Amino acid sequence: MAILARVAWTVKGSRRRLRIVAVASFALVIAVGVTALLSGLGKDVGAKQRLSVGNAGGSLSAIRDSEEAQSFPEPASSKSHKLAEDPAQAAARAPANLDTGPSPGAPSDAQVRRDLRQLKRYERRARSGGSIDVGRGGLVRAPAAVPGPVADLVAGGNAIATFPYRLGGGHGSFVDNAYDCSGSVSYALAAAGMLDAPLTSGQLMKWGVPGPGRWLTVYANPGHVYMAVGGLRFDTSGRAGPRGSRWQAAARSSRGFVARHWPAL
Repeated sequence: MAILARVAWTVKGSRRRLRIVAVASFALVIAVGVTALLSGLGKDVGAKQRLSVGNAGGSLSAIRDSEEAQSFPEPASSKSHKLAEDPAQAAARAPANLDTGPSPGAPSDAQVRRDLRQLKRYERRARSGGSIDVGRGGLVRAPAAVPGPVADLVAGGNAIATFPYRLGGGHGSFVDNAYDCSGSVSYALAAAGMLDAPLTSGQLMKWGVPGPGRWLTVYANPGHVYMAVGGLRFDTSGRAGPRGSRWQAAARSSRGFVARHWPAL
């Protein structure tokens, strides 16, 4: 009888232990599932934050560009523009974009004199903080002496200078067929290696370091952003028509904007 009682007790204990193990295993499965769910939700939220447009965070429907009306928004009925290339590819083509290659054949005396006058003008403008000009088709030409990041920045700006304006353009990806104010500035900065993901204008208020730079200044507020590069303005607002260039020689007031620049530029 004692032996039978001991066996019964052992079986009962084994069953109890099995129940405990089963409950613990079930709890572990639930915990892992909840963790995975929360992780997925976190990734979704992060992706939505990266894709959110506007200019201080939030959804597209809740945030607007304060200068959208002056930026010639793309009509819904218009034909889609071609896709831009990757900013790094645009920077790689900087010499072609900047149109700074040597002229074919030997230059004439008149060309030499013109180049010397241009060089002196560049030197004077460089001392005052800028040395680039708007060339053919609203694109920018810069002298070979500009810092490398500025040349890449100009190439990035040229790559999308005449692209349409669309609120939210350039935020899901740098490669898009239309760009809003912050998408435009983000693309150009990315071409120069100064950004690795698009930022809203509100986020660009904290980009770089405070104050204006010599070559580059980003002007941002919660609703709009533009930048000045070598004395020229790169801005979706104030262009001459829907396909007008973002590069503009006309200055504008920076009142109400925070000035930021890249260190050493």
